Amino acid sequence: MLPTRVEIIPTSGIVDAISRVLPANATVSITCLPHHGVEPTVRTALKLSELGFTAIPHIAAKCVDGREQLSAILRDCESAGISEVFAIGGDAAHAAGPYTTGLELLRDIADITGGTMSVGVAGYPEGHPNISGLQLVDALLEKQELANRVITQMCFSADAIHDYAALLRREGVNLPVIAGVAGAVPKAKLISLATKIGVGTSVKFLSRKGPLARRLLMGERYTPDALIHELAARPGIAGIQLYTFNSVEALPEQEPLTDGVS
Repeated sequence: MLPTRVEIIPTSGIVDAISRVLPANATVSITCLPHHGVEPTVRTALKLSELGFTAIPHIAAKCVDGREQLSAILRDCESAGISEVFAIGGDAAHAAGPYTTGLELLRDIADITGGTMSVGVAGYPEGHPNISGLQLVDALLEKQELANRVITQMCFSADAIHDYAALLRREGVNLPVIAGVAGAVPKAKLISLATKIGVGTSVKFLSRKGPLARRLLMGERYTPDALIHELAARPGIAGIQLYTFNSVEALPEQEPLTDGVS
């Protein structure tokens, strides 16, 4: 089995929910959404770390108001034993401060921490609606000296994810690739969310009938088991990140829940 981490949204009650369904040594990644800002993300990460989880807060460049706030965030994380963050540009319409790209954020994270903080960066197996494929690869080539791993956007095709990992290798990006996979989420909710974030190509199978759809769906709930099996059957993927959208009740079915990705 591939090492697996889960992603949650920092909403009220989610720490208690995670504590009920996951072992304390599980790895939990916490999103940073534009309408939430970075504070709820960091607060949730600190709480999870106190409870024994390996917490990975997302830091969106456009949500940080400056180097002073970034330094305080990193200081709090280090004090709590948090050794990894996920650095992205963010989807906010306007930047809260001087940071507008993930690369700018990465440079200051490395400078502030002396390179001791492990950092994940985003990958896009199905492309990005506003950035060309060539620009995305060039950005990862710039980031890889400051980053430790690539975590992909949610995708529903093992072939697309493996092809993407192979593309990165051919272009000289040698970071480990963690595949972003939807967790066990109600089908209607998943289709809506996937459409909003621009992964409509690989999610179209959810509306089809046939052997593949039957393998991936259980009643009205999507289940990632078959996709994870396909990803693990071939080399090139270092781990799985389950996007739960806070539908955490089925997480005990996913094993292993601890993180072994270096």
